[in-house]
Amino acid sequence: MSKKIIVRKDGLFYHPTFIKKDEREAILEWLGTLHPIWEMRYSENNPPPEGDTQRQLLRPVYWLGNWQFACLNYYHPPKGIHNRCIKAEDYPKALKKILETIEGITKMHFKKHEVPRGWKLNTCLINFYGTSIDETGKKIDTARVGDHKDFELGPVASISFGERAFFQFVLGKKDLKNNVIYEQWLEDSSLQIFGGELYKDKAFHRVQRVENKLKTVFKLNVENFETRRINFTFRYVPEEHIIPFKELPAPQKSDVTGYMQMLARYSPHFERALKE
Repeated sequence: MSKKIIVRKDGLFYHPTFIKKDEREAILEWLGTLHPIWEMRYSENNPPPEGDTQRQLLRPVYWLGNWQFACLNYYHPPKGIHNRCIKAEDYPKALKKILETIEGITKMHFKKHEVPRGWKLNTCLINFYGTSIDETGKKIDTARVGDHKDFELGPVASISFGERAFFQFVLGKKDLKNNVIYEQWLEDSSLQIFGGELYKDKAFHRVQRVENKLKTVFKLNVENFETRRINFTFRYVPEEHIIPFKELPAPQKSDVTGYMQMLARYSPHFERALKE
């Protein structure tokens, strides 16, 4: 497997060994303090569209900076910008210095028009990839993500831990023959940054599979799930689009109060947000 840094002028940067050993240890220690939650895709005030059904997401998640609940339809400019991003916890010390370096790399390797004014990686989705365990004890591999885009403005950066993942950029949402424009394995402790017209605006991306060769299982506060890969995806949301929970309209507030209560059991931030 290649251990070379990849810099593509069309909008892709990849460093296979970016996170140092001590940084990795600090981040994983902090992850052990989190209590990720399972979300449902829809809600009472945002029911499934015709032909679709209510379903649980394939994996537990945690957000930093702001929380974009699935049932609020995530952040999706230009129209889907209001009441989507709920103020969440700040980044831990273990991530802050690393993020400064990543932002510097991005500004160095990406064209000025590809990095919006005010851009900073103030939002992070943490995805836990692995195997679900149902009520009978049956194990179901859910370590994948279908074709999608990250609609936040500007370049997106991600760091990965654990088993390596097979990542693809594709043109066209359907799984058409020969629609893969670029693919690579994302290694443990790697950094990937993508942006620009091709990879960010035109292409979809997906995780086709996550290996299980090392038999990695992270010790986390997640029930009925065995995590073998952890991915941090850092994005940018303008501060004016991030609101405290108390400012959510009543229907949206009703839909996510249960999740907020789950988070408040272990998070002083969310506990305070519920009391405001």
